[in-house]
Amino acid sequence: MTAVLGTLAWLTLVVMFGAVVPVVPTGAAVSGAAALAAHQDPVTVLLVVLAGALGAYLGDLVVFAVLRWGGERIARRLRWLRGPQRLDRVAARVREGGGPMLLVSRLVPGGRLPVLLAAAMAGMTWRWFAVANLPATLLWSVLYALIGVLGRAIFPEPWQSVIAAIVLVLLVTQGLSRLGRRRPAPVHPPATP
Repeated sequence: MTAVLGTLAWLTLVVMFGAVVPVVPTGAAVSGAAALAAHQDPVTVLLVVLAGALGAYLGDLVVFAVLRWGGERIARRLRWLRGPQRLDRVAARVREGGGPMLLVSRLVPGGRLPVLLAAAMAGMTWRWFAVANLPATLLWSVLYALIGVLGRAIFPEPWQSVIAAIVLVLLVTQGLSRLGRRRPAPVHPPATP
């Protein structure tokens, strides 16, 4: 049991680090851990979900704090936010969408940071963010754990299901990322004087 708790603690730290430094494939870590857990003890999959959600939640809190502290300076340095209208549009969507917007941003590759920045710049309170982000991180963790469990259902060996889960997550993430880049930019009517 001690080994399982240690592994879950490491998973939480890896996901938290990946939420702060978004180059770590956190979804693949949760999927791989869930695939391995499903081979050993299916009840442990629930603990993997909770560890992944906790890591994502804590990482998001750190990112939200940094963005609230230096939001405007950070926003001015980002290429995709060079125009002030762009941040205003995203902030308005966050105010209108609230919690569901956080959920969608977690599931779309590269969508989480712009939404967190917009929420911070729109003046969202800590309390609102802390409450709204709980279901978003939990559902994110459940989704990626399910990918790992499906790998367990398909492959008889633990190493096969872990590799399949990681490859599937990376393929889906890359596909969604490329799809997002291929969408044409929205056309805005010229401003009237």
